[in-house]
Amino acid sequence: MAHGHVELHDGPAPAHEHHGPGLYIVGYIASLVLTAIAFWLALGHHMAGGPLALTLLILGALQIVVQLFFFMHVTEGDGPPFHSMALVLGLIFTFAIALMSIWIMSFHYQVQ
Repeated sequence: MAHGHVELHDGPAPAHEHHGPGLYIVGYIASLVLTAIAFWLALGHHMAGGPLALTLLILGALQIVVQLFFFMHVTEGDGPPFHSMALVLGLIFTFAIALMSIWIMSFHYQVQ
C-alpha cells in the first residue's frame, strides 16, 4: 500500500456564498442616500464651514464602508484577515491626512 496524504474534513468544503441582487440594491440605495445628503448639505449652505467639513468627512467614511461591505465583500474570504487590517490602516491614514490638511488650511489667514 502506498503512503499518501489523507485530509479529513468535518463536512463539505466551505463554499463562497453567492448573494442575490437584494444586497446590491440595498448598497446602491444607501450610496444614493449618502450622496444626496452630502449634495444637499454642501449646495444648500445649511451648515457653517467647519461643521459642514466634518459632516462631509463622516458621510464620506460611511460611503467607503458601504462600498467595501456591500460591493467589495471585504468580510468574505478564507484567509487571514490581513486585508481587513490593511484597509483599516488605510482609512486611518486617509483621515489623518485629510484632517491635518484641513487643520493646516485653517491657518491661511495668519500667513501674510
